[in-house]
Amino acid sequence: MPSFDTKLEADFVEVKNAVENTAKEIGTRFDFKGTSAAVELKDKDIILYGDADFQLQQVEDILRNKLTKRNVDVRFLDAGKVEKIGGDKVKQVVKVRNGISTEDGKKIQQLIKNSKMKVQAAIQGDAVRITGGKRDDLQAAIALIRAEMKDLPLSFDNFRD
Repeated sequence: MPSFDTKLEADFVEVKNAVENTAKEIGTRFDFKGTSAAVELKDKDIILYGDADFQLQQVEDILRNKLTKRNVDVRFLDAGKVEKIGGDKVKQVVKVRNGISTEDGKKIQQLIKNSKMKVQAAIQGDAVRITGGKRDDLQAAIALIRAEMKDLPLSFDNFRD
């Protein structure tokens, strides 16, 4: 029976490279000389440091630019709140989304069910498997999911005939 998996996965090699390039640019830019502006990657979190909110915003803009150049969708980023850390310094934790959350999985499942297509959706961990009788039905399901779930950078893997 033909099937495919719907996933939400960032290319962490490219994310790491983008963070390193951002750190390099922060070190060479004149407007960041003598400040505490920095960026680091810990597990699946990117931590931005700066002297003020404005500087944090500049660091985030550089990071988004580097990610875009490396073909990593910026919709993977989930920015947290700006926190004060001693003195006048601030930090912000930006999470890199990986895996479809259960609520998004249920939305995809409901979308497929309401479409009256001859396909079934099943949540499997952090992915959603779509199975159907014909390849054309699966391709129509991919088009439907892409059209309706614009806020998620989904990928479609394991297309089996």
